[in-house]
Amino acid sequence: MPKFTIHHSTNYSYETPVYDSANQIMLYPIKDKQQEVVEQQIKITNDPTVDVYTDYYGNEVGTFTHPEAHRELKIESIVIVNVKKRIMPETSIFKEDEWANLKVLSYQLPYINFLKQEIVASQEEILAAINLSQKENNSPFEVAKNLCDYVFKNFRYIKGVTTVETTVEEIWKIKSGVCQDFAHILLVMLRYMKIPARYVSGYICPNKNGMRGEGATHAWVEAYLPDYGWLGFDPTNNCIVDDTHVRLAVGRNFVDCSPVKGIYKGTSNHKLEVKVSVAYENDPLPSLEQTDPVYGLETAPINSYRKFVDMQQQ
Repeated sequence: MPKFTIHHSTNYSYETPVYDSANQIMLYPIKDKQQEVVEQQIKITNDPTVDVYTDYYGNEVGTFTHPEAHRELKIESIVIVNVKKRIMPETSIFKEDEWANLKVLSYQLPYINFLKQEIVASQEEILAAINLSQKENNSPFEVAKNLCDYVFKNFRYIKGVTTVETTVEEIWKIKSGVCQDFAHILLVMLRYMKIPARYVSGYICPNKNGMRGEGATHAWVEAYLPDYGWLGFDPTNNCIVDDTHVRLAVGRNFVDCSPVKGIYKGTSNHKLEVKVSVAYENDPLPSLEQTDPVYGLETAPINSYRKFVDMQQQ
């Protein structure tokens, strides 16, 4: 059972003092039979009181305010997590009633929320890529693996061409992006196949397997399989999620799972820097000073599709 220590730091720097900051954090790893949180420390500038509640999807969510004028806000989470290896679904026998069982689930809570489809202009192109007829000879598990493989092989992993506001339509057109973009495309495909699918935020640990997104914030998808339950698929690395992924939160999409978000009064000119360091078992935790930023933002992001086109022209 692997044990990981994860240090996640989010730092906002403002050009001029801001005030009345209200924030939400989703930095508390999911606690279930697959994950055990051994210890966690949350450190925030000015040491505010953090109120924690459980949201509709079962995630722990923290909220806090910082009303005084300030030019910096730093949020740190240091957590030790044990992750257990999963028992994978049976693949030798395909039960024909699995698709019928999924159809029944489509009318039940909470699965309805994970089947609701986004309006996408490229729907016909996506449906053609999915090939709905594959349901005739494949189980939901096999279909989910096939779609995960499709996204991995047909989309390029390129940092900086998308933002958290990039739409599924834009991602489909540019066929590029990072983990959250790969996850959003797989969500759309699974839902077109009537397989409940939810977005997952978390981390890949440790920095030893050569996987995209290691030692950083990461995103993937969980699909609901009859007679099994929720199983993670990581289209960025084309793998089934096991004991190297640490889950923070689940939801319909990125908006439901954003690790940190908030509002404030004051200048819009600010700098955001996110860093993550990961240690395996009893290894020393790497210093964040020696860690490259996972995410850095100086000003408001420009339209991601326009940015991609400009890059191609250059």
